Amino acid sequence: MIKLNVLNLLEQKGKTKYWLYKQMGMSYQNFSRMINNQTKSIQYDNIEALCVIFSCTPNELFTITDDEETSKG
Repeated sequence: MIKLNVLNLLEQKGKTKYWLYKQMGMSYQNFSRMINNQTKSIQYDNIEALCVIFSCTPNELFTITDDEETSKG
C-alpha cells in the first residue's frame, strides 16, 4: 500500500496539520482525507504543492507498506 508521509514531514519541520491546511488552501474535508490516507487519489497540483512546502521530492512524500488492514478500513 502506498501511503502519504506528510505527518512525518510535518514533525520534522516542527509544523502542525493546521499550518499545512492553511498552506494548501483546500477544503478541510479533502485535506483531512488526504493526510490521513483515506483517499484513493491525489491531484498532481497537490503533490506539487506539498513538494514546494516541504522542499522535497515526490519520492519523499510517499512510503510503501505491507499494511493491508488500513486499505480495508
